[in-house]
Amino acid sequence: MLVNRLASDHRESHQTGHDHNHGGHDGHGGHDGHGGHDGHGGHDKHAGHDPEVFRRLFWWNLLLAVPVLVFSAQIQEWFGYTIDGALAAWVAPVLGTVIYLWGGQPFLKGAAAEVRNRQPAMMLLIALAITVAYLSSLASSLGWGELDFWWELAALIAVMLLGHWQEMKAIGQAQGALAALAELLPDTAERVSEDGDVGRDGGVEEVPIASLSVGDIVLVRPGARVPADGTIAEGRASFDESMITGESRPTRRAEGDRVVAGTVSTDSSVRVRIDAVGDDTALAGIQRLVADAQSSNSRAQALADRAAAALFYLASGAAVVTLIGWLVVGDGAQGVIRAVTVLVIACPHALGLAIPLVISISTATAAQNGILVKDRLALERMRTVDAVLFDKTGTLTLGNHAVVDHAAVDGWNDDELLALAAAAEGESEHPVARAIVAAADASGSLPAATDFEALTGRGVRAVVDGRTVNVGGPSLLADLDLHEPDSLSDTTAQWRDRGGSVLWVVVDGKVAGAMTLADELRPESRPAVDALHERGADVVLITGDARQVADAVAAELDIDEVFAEVLPEDKDAKVAELQQRGLRVAMVGDGVNDAPALARADVGIAIGAGTDVAIESAGVVLASSDPRGVIGVIDLSRATYRKMVQNLLWATCYNLLAIPIAAGAFAFAGLTLPPAIAAVAMSLSTMIVAANAQLLRRIDLRP
Repeated sequence: MLVNRLASDHRESHQTGHDHNHGGHDGHGGHDGHGGHDGHGGHDKHAGHDPEVFRRLFWWNLLLAVPVLVFSAQIQEWFGYTIDGALAAWVAPVLGTVIYLWGGQPFLKGAAAEVRNRQPAMMLLIALAITVAYLSSLASSLGWGELDFWWELAALIAVMLLGHWQEMKAIGQAQGALAALAELLPDTAERVSEDGDVGRDGGVEEVPIASLSVGDIVLVRPGARVPADGTIAEGRASFDESMITGESRPTRRAEGDRVVAGTVSTDSSVRVRIDAVGDDTALAGIQRLVADAQSSNSRAQALADRAAAALFYLASGAAVVTLIGWLVVGDGAQGVIRAVTVLVIACPHALGLAIPLVISISTATAAQNGILVKDRLALERMRTVDAVLFDKTGTLTLGNHAVVDHAAVDGWNDDELLALAAAAEGESEHPVARAIVAAADASGSLPAATDFEALTGRGVRAVVDGRTVNVGGPSLLADLDLHEPDSLSDTTAQWRDRGGSVLWVVVDGKVAGAMTLADELRPESRPAVDALHERGADVVLITGDARQVADAVAAELDIDEVFAEVLPEDKDAKVAELQQRGLRVAMVGDGVNDAPALARADVGIAIGAGTDVAIESAGVVLASSDPRGVIGVIDLSRATYRKMVQNLLWATCYNLLAIPIAAGAFAFAGLTLPPAIAAVAMSLSTMIVAANAQLLRRIDLRP
């Protein structure tokens, strides 16, 4: 169902005008890792998203900066050499102008964009700094003053380009998760030709995956990736689906089962009939979810944006005050240098990067671990959740009946009893019949049955090895005028107390034994509940099943509270009831009737195997059906919040300390900063924030 939901999102995106172009597979998805949108929360107001652009600009402008420094009068004075000649005085102005117009272009364009958008921030500060330095130096070279800052300008722009190159690399690594998802697809596929025989190894041609169409049949060999979503037409194999679901164990798939693009057949060849290609695949849907989450807004991002805007005005005001202060003391040259240094060192780069980069990395890391964040606010709220409300069927249980116990009366063997019942049920399509047959298959071969007959409301009847066998519930005994044997009454009472249903096996008109069926618990459910308790969260069960069934599940899993016999339309009321107690609630479900509760909860989490409606109503989707994925969401939410706080504190404290030093407040003690060193400090601050955000990649979210 997750595959269908993600695929249909593509069609909706065209209707709403939000197609992010992440699924047009040209062999690797056609995605360059940066796309055309922000991808990190509005931080990229500047021109040029490609690290390669800044890399080239840095090296070329560094080469141009070398002769500017060599021909600078101040540098010559420091190192005790002299370069004479009519043209020597113009090397720095000419090359400095080239550096300002070419190397400074990304900052100047970014500043213009910020002015147009009325959102002054980092780029405008940088542009002001280099423009003041350039105009002062140009005026000096033309004989209109003595404020020559050519070498400082060249060094400043080179260092700023270096810092932006490293920043873009960090951002590219965060957004590279989208490109990594695209890389899961092979370049080519082995398509069974139209005149080929699906049952033979021949008749196969290698084609680009872009040429695949719905209805094509492709051969997937051991170790190869599935090129597009489809259904197995022939064969069976174990598939490594960890890149999609986060589940490390291979999943067995057989004829008729769905397989997803990007998953790997680990042991056998299968033929797959394609039913979704390109943007309609689950992989493309996952890319869209990641891209939407990375580009959506959040409370923390809004706070960081306001802080960055405030810092712009603070830095601008500090620069003006600095210039005026130095003019008052009679040192205009020092005033210009100090003002430029303030503008540079106070750039809200680290502050602007603190939140977006953390969120980009967290959402990408989540997707790589089978956690798909649809709503970034939901991820932020998850760390504060007090209670996790689980729907029972299909979430904590497998959602299908299984024989959990059986007992025979004296004279009958338990295995023989199960074999007779399974043989009688062999031709039935009822889920209960399939559960009985599955249980008997594990014990050995089944005898043959004839004269099968389904008895409406009473079970089935068949002839097995010459004996008439009936299988059914209490109404079967009443219909045959039989009674429950005393020897089984204690056993069946225990089954009923645990919430199991009881089926009777009658052979030649006599009760031979009974068996109990129940919705089997997922083996991962108890570890999930225990882990939630360790994290301080209460666990609540909600179900429409009978009270004794719900209580039995709750007792086995050590669940704190139970809502049983709840009508589908009342589930959201139970969520509201918990919220009225002051609890912050996460709801985990997979059914249509869970959708209102998922929407009402503080955080709605849809199990990936659930319905389209449930997934649509949730803020977070678990690609697998493992309830332990909820633990990963909590851990990621808490880790993400810690990194946000750490980065915001660092960026804020850095600026509070750096601005007075840059302004020359401690010049009396010999503590000053040249503009180029200020640029180094600002870049280092940004890199520290980026490196801290990268530590999120170390978190292990897999169950």
